[in-house]
Amino acid sequence: MTPAATRKKAATQRSRRASRLSAAEIETMFARLKALNPKPTTELEFSTPYELLVAVTLSAQATDVGVNKATRKLFPVANTPQQIARLGVEGLKPYISTIGLYNTKAANVVAMAQQLIEQHGGQVPRDREALEALPGVGRKTANVVLNTAFGEPTMAVDTHIFRVANRTGLAPGKTVRAVEDGLLKVVPAQYLHDAHHWLILHGRYVCKARRPDCPHCAIRDLCRYPDKTPGEPDTIAT
Repeated sequence: MTPAATRKKAATQRSRRASRLSAAEIETMFARLKALNPKPTTELEFSTPYELLVAVTLSAQATDVGVNKATRKLFPVANTPQQIARLGVEGLKPYISTIGLYNTKAANVVAMAQQLIEQHGGQVPRDREALEALPGVGRKTANVVLNTAFGEPTMAVDTHIFRVANRTGLAPGKTVRAVEDGLLKVVPAQYLHDAHHWLILHGRYVCKARRPDCPHCAIRDLCRYPDKTPGEPDTIAT
């Protein structure tokens, strides 16, 4: 490697390091997010692990608001694997027809119910491998259920978290899995259980895709995003 190439590589490495939040900055970031919302949780409405599993499965490429409207009608009628299995695909469709991809989701939710009955006694397993083996359940859904229903310190990376992790310099990554692995490494242990809720809400309401609300962002001074929305910042908590 030539001296010029060596200098260029070193400069690139310094730039990458500078684009990432330091451990102290990450601690400050989550302390502020916690102060604003001490007990964050999902905006999906549920009362049991199974209701959460169904709601998260329905939420793919759909809004939480839309899913909640559907499950408010569905769950009073059928909120156990046995009841969903009895409804069947055609019986389930009218309840979720306002949700995108409802035909596929109805088939998955009914098949999921049948598998839970046959393989898990009608209970939602507290195991990643078993969850991901269910129809319609991927890694993100499994992470949400493990975290929100069972209290596991997992990181469910959706589009909001992916955006926030990259923009802020918290855990930059080119893929969802890279961001998930990065977050699990850098988020302080005391914040890990609630971290994905804080990040989702921050991405949904503040660090929005098209026009982030930087003037009202509690972590604006920490964030590495170069194209911040102009405006006078709010007072930053310390």
